[in-house]
Amino acid sequence: MTYVAAIQMVSTDAVSTNLEITERLIREAVNKKAKLVTLPENFPLMGKCDEDRLAIVESFNNGPLQLFLSEQSKKYKIWLLGGTIPLASSDPKKVFAASLLFDPNGKCISRYDKIHLFDVLLEGSDEESYRESKTFQAGDNVVVAQTEVGNIGLSVCYDLRFPEMYRRMHQDNVQIITAPSAFTATTGKAHWEILLRTRAIENLCYLIASNQSGTHSNGRETWGHSMIINPWGEILAEVKEEIGVAIAKIDIEKQNSLRERFPTLIHRKLDYNLNG
Repeated sequence: MTYVAAIQMVSTDAVSTNLEITERLIREAVNKKAKLVTLPENFPLMGKCDEDRLAIVESFNNGPLQLFLSEQSKKYKIWLLGGTIPLASSDPKKVFAASLLFDPNGKCISRYDKIHLFDVLLEGSDEESYRESKTFQAGDNVVVAQTEVGNIGLSVCYDLRFPEMYRRMHQDNVQIITAPSAFTATTGKAHWEILLRTRAIENLCYLIASNQSGTHSNGRETWGHSMIINPWGEILAEVKEEIGVAIAKIDIEKQNSLRERFPTLIHRKLDYNLNG
């Protein structure tokens, strides 16, 4: 069994402040025996406008944000999932929302670029709209990292609405799904817990979801309620609205036993005939 942690933040428009809080929360998670720690989407910066992230963009494997994540994972000898940071794309006006996994030696062993971009106008609202494609470039690769903790499938926030992406992860025997997020308060209230528990149940996976929470510098409100969920859909740990750390034990052997006794992953059909 292994302790894992989901960190919840209320990130600001000041990178240095956010990193100080991040390190404090990582230390708290480690003190509670966590070996895998996840950070939320946009953990280093929730700017006043979407374009603010262009000011902190980094090249892959080069930059202070990646150095910070490397140093933290090495210092505390943990697997550290760096939520998302902005990495350079081929378009100077756009960045990748990259989720990076670092091993206990401080090496980045996996990178996932957010595939599904949040371009929506919320129903009944003339003001609450989002267009991530304006400043983000979409990724196109599904990623599962093989680690001593388990096989970790990387996803981000809006990806949770696309179950076929997680089904693809089973080609690499995914065991743990991570979903760093900045889920809005409006959609979070309606769908957050339902989506998380559904993705865990249908994939018989542990699911670790670090979320942003509260009101940010641009007035955006995020939902919080960071969770760790087991393959049966039970919530093992949760942080409600405050800054904090959710801690839980995961048991891959128990998960394997569940998959053998309740073999929905084997029973699923990949081809269906449609009549009429």
